[in-house]
Amino acid sequence: MISTNQFRNGSAIRVDGKRFTILFFQHVKPGKGGAFVRTRLRNLDTGAVIEKTFRAGEKLESVRTQSRPMTYLYRDGDLLYFMDDETYDQIAVPAEVVGEAIGYIVPNGTVSVLSADGEVVSVEPPAHVDLEVSETDPGLKGDTATGGSKPATLETGVVVQVPLFVNVGDRVRVDTRTNEYLTRV
Repeated sequence: MISTNQFRNGSAIRVDGKRFTILFFQHVKPGKGGAFVRTRLRNLDTGAVIEKTFRAGEKLESVRTQSRPMTYLYRDGDLLYFMDDETYDQIAVPAEVVGEAIGYIVPNGTVSVLSADGEVVSVEPPAHVDLEVSETDPGLKGDTATGGSKPATLETGVVVQVPLFVNVGDRVRVDTRTNEYLTRV
């Protein structure tokens, strides 16, 4: 059990039978009435963000979470296989749990796997990944006065806006949080 005065950003709690992580919390002591805690929570299973208020001192069930670095091995249908870097255990994670991060995961790449109560709930790619451009339109010579950009399909299938000078076969660094081109590598 965890009390509202033990809340920390990133802590995991169970509310109404559902698992949440605390994104933000604020203790409020109004001039009239009892103190309370205002929170913003993310559902571990669906990713939905909600706001909820708790009475000060209210006890909630805590959820045991663990984040471990793992290496992506391969994909077999709708399952992605990861290997724990310390124990060499392999786990299979359904593609719907990985979600949009699947476009930034390459074989032998390291990811952070978050599990709650022993069940994998999310897979986070590193903040920046280097991927090869597999398809893009050729840039026109002298067409850079406007600092334009063009769409490029990367080796994992992700489409990113890149500068006009990037060609097929170039490796580019992409920010996985914003899906933005950073630099050529």
